[in-house]
Amino acid sequence: MTRVAIVTDSASDLAPNRAAELGITVVPLLVSFGKEEFQAGVQLSAEDFWARMTAPDAPFPKTAAASPIAFRDAYEAAFAAGADSVVCITVAASLSGTFKSATLGREMLPEREIHVVDSDTAAFGQALLAMLGRDLAAAGKSGAEVAAEVARRAPDVEAIVCLDTLEYLRRGGRISGAQAVIGTLLSVKPIIAIHQGKVDKVDQVRTRGKARERAIEFVTSRPIERLAIFHSISPDLDEFRSAVIARVGTVPPAEVETAVIGPSIGPHLGPGALGAAMLYREV
Repeated sequence: MTRVAIVTDSASDLAPNRAAELGITVVPLLVSFGKEEFQAGVQLSAEDFWARMTAPDAPFPKTAAASPIAFRDAYEAAFAAGADSVVCITVAASLSGTFKSATLGREMLPEREIHVVDSDTAAFGQALLAMLGRDLAAAGKSGAEVAAEVARRAPDVEAIVCLDTLEYLRRGGRISGAQAVIGTLLSVKPIIAIHQGKVDKVDQVRTRGKARERAIEFVTSRPIERLAIFHSISPDLDEFRSAVIARVGTVPPAEVETAVIGPSIGPHLGPGALGAAMLYREV
């Protein structure tokens, strides 16, 4: 039986220990605070990132894609460990240059079987696809079959996120400064969806509690196959997780992943974010 290695990138928010348990390689994207640059998840953990980001007078972090060489090195390591083929599942090409880097890394190894798949999503929605790929590989599917199935299921993945503030959307250019000021004055809590390569604001409500309830309505709009809860150090994590699991009913609580938003996605969502990623069942 051929061995298919699964590679993804740190925009998946797949923690290093969890990735190791699953046998998934995570290529770190870059995050910088002023002149200091780190490999996300390697030189800077999610917890350390949030400590830095929320420190008084901290420079606003910037993110950058991993280099093609970083992907090439990850592929070579997988083959050296005994893989016959590699399937690399990246953050949406519409949101990052990472897909291009992963593709260029593949072109550096023209004699090897490497498939690069655009997840068309980010955060733990991307991780759910990587985990699907891992399970397909474990079931004996070939690299080409794994890549094709992951690409086919990508449209069934969506992430819904409650944001604590509009400020980080403003810094990322998603809304105007005037909108951010108005939102702060009105205590508006925006809800965004990450789906098929786009980040859209789907609603906004006046309180955190109402935002959680509205988000749960979006999350449970279709039967769910795989589910994850992710957050940026949110005090409402346990309550939200319990409420989502109770409403979903189709995913055993032990199979629901929980993750901290890491350095690759955190600058765009800000502290206090809370959300869920779903691989919906096929209709």
